[in-house]
Amino acid sequence: MSEQTPEHDEPHRGNIGRRLNWLRAGVLGGNDGIVSTAGIVLGVAGATASRSTILTAGIAGLAAGAMSMAVGEYVSVSSQRDTEKALLAKERGELRDTPDEELEELTQMYAAKGLSQELAADVAVQLTAHDALGAHAEVELGINPGNLTSPWHAAFASLVAFTLGSLLPLVAITVPPPSLRVPVTVVAVLVALGITGVTSGRVGRTPLARPFWRNVIGGSVAMGVTYGIGTLVGIAI
Repeated sequence: MSEQTPEHDEPHRGNIGRRLNWLRAGVLGGNDGIVSTAGIVLGVAGATASRSTILTAGIAGLAAGAMSMAVGEYVSVSSQRDTEKALLAKERGELRDTPDEELEELTQMYAAKGLSQELAADVAVQLTAHDALGAHAEVELGINPGNLTSPWHAAFASLVAFTLGSLLPLVAITVPPPSLRVPVTVVAVLVALGITGVTSGRVGRTPLARPFWRNVIGGSVAMGVTYGIGTLVGIAI
């Protein structure tokens, strides 16, 4: 029998939930940093050609957006973690107060998955003896008690990703001469959004076309709308 390569084994290693949590927060933060900061600087560029004004607006948007993303992720994931802890506490109480009923419940859950009644009972007994809470939490709640979602991980990933994403449109709008600022920024942003879309698809092991076009089309619409509004405001004032 040929030995399986590490690449084939890799999807079954580690904690998928933790990786997806980082991926979600990182991709969301990076894309939001790229799109929102690009929208700000293009909107301001539509109203004025002042490099200092554009840069000031972009930096303010970067700082405010990065903090907002970090706080939002922390609050959101903290609420999720609190819910998970409450569910686990409830399950601990049920295992303490009604262990026989909980064992029967676990047996029936495994039987519902396709195991014979005898095998389901044997599996339930062995898993309960090994780790009763872990067994029930996994089947009933879809929770790993030893690896709950981390609000700090999500907040840090969003903060860093948003900041890095924001730097691209900031550089693209301020380095070129005035006549090239808008086209250079648009091209740079669309390329970056395409790359983040493909990256998220690869890491999440999903088809690449959908996240690619979702990012590119969404970014195009956002930049077009904000640049148009900035142009109209610049004309009006």
